[in-house]
Amino acid sequence: MYKFARKAGEDRVQRPLPFVSVYDPKKTEHLLALDGAKERLHLFKADLLEEGAFDPVVDGCEGVFHTASPVSLSPTDDPQVDLIDPALKGTLNVLRSCAKVHSIRRVVLTSSLAACIYSGKPLNHDVVIDETWHSDPAICKELKAWYSLSKTLAEEAAWSFAKENATDLVIMNPSFVIGPLLQPTLNLSVEMILNLVNGAETYPNGYYRCIDVRDVANAHIQAFEIPSASGRYGLTAYVTTFSEVLKIIRENYPTLRLPEKSEESTYKPYQVSKEKAKTLGISFTPLDLTLVDTIESLREKGFLKT
Repeated sequence: MYKFARKAGEDRVQRPLPFVSVYDPKKTEHLLALDGAKERLHLFKADLLEEGAFDPVVDGCEGVFHTASPVSLSPTDDPQVDLIDPALKGTLNVLRSCAKVHSIRRVVLTSSLAACIYSGKPLNHDVVIDETWHSDPAICKELKAWYSLSKTLAEEAAWSFAKENATDLVIMNPSFVIGPLLQPTLNLSVEMILNLVNGAETYPNGYYRCIDVRDVANAHIQAFEIPSASGRYGLTAYVTTFSEVLKIIRENYPTLRLPEKSEESTYKPYQVSKEKAKTLGISFTPLDLTLVDTIESLREKGFLKT
């Protein structure tokens, strides 16, 4: 998990700030290997749950990107500790630090499509979700959709804090983010693709919503740099089916052992608007290119069995 901040006068986003200890080489060496890291990369130790921990991190910054929050769709024995506290308290701790720094002109917060979909409205083929949709915490609790609840509560708290403290806040709501991995570890979104191509017997008979990580990064930068950017932005490039995803993969990797049978799925059919995201001037990477780059990255990092 990483934070991104920009000091006043620096070009674009140049300072990844890890949530984990800077002394753990397994979690920092890929950052230190980036071009220009020696000259432009500064690592700080911080803790999302510790108030004031980000004061020295954001001091003197012009913009702050808060991107880190645990992601898990699996059952948990303690959703409060595993998901809700890091998302909710972590967001408020970062915003409190930002409120102390007069040079910060905007904060961009990474939320999720999960903070939109559980509104209580029916979801079907004709429904188009956009930035005006908000998940209902009560429904999230009823469904035990803890990740959605964590993102929803963090968003609500962020908007309330921004209003009370005159913070210029923009929120991004991406769906599954895939593409080439920067880090040496798997994240949930890319792991879903790996599971499909690494010997799975079946695939979900449902819908898949995704966007390329490079498009997400660009959208975040634009959301900071475009003065008129405001509110929330849904970031979903493609709404397709898992069977279509497999078809694209099969066309590009005919020797991979891919599942032929489908299974029941909880992924419901609905569309996601791209109209507001387009106002940021971003163009969406073709799905076939994103999938190929994802698989090549998985191969390069040793995750593929074949």
